[in-house]
Amino acid sequence: MSAPSLPLLPDQRLAPGVARLSPETVHALLTDSCSLPATTAQVRTDPVVPAERFTAERLGALALVQGAPGSGLPRLLFACSRDAGRSQLAAALLAHRAAGRVTVSCAGTHPAGEVEPFVAQVLTEAGVDAGGAFPKPLTDEVVQTTDTVITMGSGDACPVLSCPVLSGRRYLDWPVAGPTAPRSPPSAASAT
Repeated sequence: MSAPSLPLLPDQRLAPGVARLSPETVHALLTDSCSLPATTAQVRTDPVVPAERFTAERLGALALVQGAPGSGLPRLLFACSRDAGRSQLAAALLAHRAAGRVTVSCAGTHPAGEVEPFVAQVLTEAGVDAGGAFPKPLTDEVVQTTDTVITMGSGDACPVLSCPVLSGRRYLDWPVAGPTAPRSPPSAASAT
């Protein structure tokens, strides 16, 4: 009796360059992505969507690591501890302003369950669609394919800066305090 074959990929469009990866590699990465905290992110769409988007990003990065031709666009990664505020804001605003001229990612060392609601509100007010945003864990293959890694006030707490620096990458630490939810103004009744 033959060993069971791996299931077909859910969608060949998961990542450019995926054809150069073995089915076993794709399956292993898909399985790993489904088991990581990013897949438990609280999104308001189908729960499969974050896992597929996270897998697509990782497959694309892995294909680049293994020699697939890239888009030629600069690749930036914004990293912070929870990937729920600072990195989400920076990535969304840059992606919006760059209009496809830069590949932007964000991730966290200990991703939260969801993007902070007030951060999503700020992005919406700025005209940026935050509907598909969700916190993602920091992965090796994404760091390896990034031209510039920007930590968002995490400094030494971010493993990206404590692991061996990869040649050809630029590392920056922006000392940005984590956003806090706006406080409601005191009501007239409490002011008396």
